[in-house]
Amino acid sequence: MKRYCLALDLINDPLSIEKYIEHHKAVWPEVIESIKESGIEDMQIYHIADRLFMIIEVNEAFSFEKKNKMDQHNPFVIKWEELMWKYQKKLPIAAAEEKWVLMDKIFELN
Repeated sequence: MKRYCLALDLINDPLSIEKYIEHHKAVWPEVIESIKESGIEDMQIYHIADRLFMIIEVNEAFSFEKKNKMDQHNPFVIKWEELMWKYQKKLPIAAAEEKWVLMDKIFELN
């Protein structure tokens, strides 16, 4: 299994951040299903201040390209992403079409 780590910022407003966290306590089942169908076996999102950190573990069927194509054709994912964008903001280094930015591993204790 392969692991990827990604980062994204939230709009720096305590009420907005609280709402974002509340939404993630009840992610829509169709969105969960889409995540699993893409080849993501596990996903965790961590939060501090206005920064988010996501860890995904994927199987061999996963690719970011495949996931993006699936998302573009899933009305539930589209609506979820539109809703989440009310609370999120891009990292300054993000490309125009990029939300979550892939992080580089710089250390491993093995």
